[in-house]
Formats: sequence, structure tokens, C-alpha cells
Amino acid sequence: MAHFDDVKGFAFDLDGVLADTAKFHSQAWRQIAEELNITWTPELESGIKGIDRMSSLMLILNSADVAGNYTEEQKEALATRKNDHYKELIGTLTPDDVLPGMHKFLDELKANNLKMSIASASKNAPFILDKLQISDYFVGVVDPSKVKEGKPAPDIFAEAAKILDLDPATVVGLEDSAAGITSINAAGEISVGIGDKALLHEAKINFPSTADVTLAKIRAHLNW
Repeated sequence: MAHFDDVKGFAFDLDGVLADTAKFHSQAWRQIAEELNITWTPELESGIKGIDRMSSLMLILNSADVAGNYTEEQKEALATRKNDHYKELIGTLTPDDVLPGMHKFLDELKANNLKMSIASASKNAPFILDKLQISDYFVGVVDPSKVKEGKPAPDIFAEAAKILDLDPATVVGLEDSAAGITSINAAGEISVGIGDKALLHEAKINFPSTADVTLAKIRAHLNW
């Protein structure tokens, strides 16, 4: 049974936890879908949440049953085009785009000597952290291209614990996607879901929004 006194570190997803970059993913993927005459749906918008670039592209192509129409090279080109557009959009980020409550929460963790890392499927995470001016809070960032499997597999969050040099059981993972919560749990870490509790019901602890997340509340939940 996890107890707060055992917690030594925190692993953060990025999109939807530290900043709302998910909206930029949606915009960029929607543009690709429309170029390919594929109908953009709420199911696609929620489906791409938390998964890597090629998995997102395959989800979109499979929704119209056209994945077989494209060579691997064409798929890579589509994914690259999406990412170029996405990078243009995230280039507009500023420190004001850190989600409500998260700056204060990062300061709390730092003041309590709790180590932090980033467990994001985004290869652009270091660039985003720089734009938000919060890079210095984190020991390191998982390189998603170096892990065997993306979320919901445990690899990314397991690697986030390694970066912190901590036993996964002493790490709290924060996520806003169901795939991410599954990943945290599979890695043997303590899962915190931010968002719809019905969607994130596998999380050990739930918060409706980032503004509700505090160290005191997490401590209270774990010491219940």
C-alpha cells in the first residue's frame, strides 16, 4: 500500500497536465485529415490523446479504411508535415500557457526536495518546456523515440523513474489520458488522473482539473 512518506519523485505527462498543447495536436492532425478528405470526428480527437505520432496517423487513416493506400514513406511524410505545423503552433507558447495551479505545484515539489521528470509521448517536449520556461524544474525528459513501446505500455513511465534514479513504487505519475493512467499503473507507480473521473477511473487519485492539484491533497489521499 502506497504511503506518502515513501514518495520521492513525480513523473509528469506534458499535454493537458502542464500545458494545453493537445489543442495544437488536434489542429495539426485535423489539417492533415482534411487534406486527405477524411472526416474529423470527436472520436478521432479523443483517440489521438496521449499516443505517439505514427499511432495517431494510423488511427486517422484506419478511420477511413485507407491506411493501405499509403506507403511507409508517404506515412512518414504526412507525420512530418503534421509535426512541422504543430511546431509552428507551439512556437507561440509563453509562460502564461502553463495550466492553472501547475506553477505553484512545481514550486511545492521543489521546496520539498521531490525530484521531477517528464514522461510525454511528444518528441517536442524539451522545446515546449523551454517555451514555458519551466525546464529547470526537471531532472530529465524521456526521449519517446528511445523507448520500445508508447502508452498505454509502461515503458515511458518506467523510464521516467529511471531518469530520477528511483524505484517506480516511490514515483507519482500525473496524466490526463486513460492510456497514460494505464501506463503509470503498469509501471508500478502511483497514478494521479487529471480530468473526467469516469474516463480516468483506473487512477489511484483523481482531480477534476490542474487547478485542484496540491501536494497536501495528494498526501491526504495516500495517508487515508
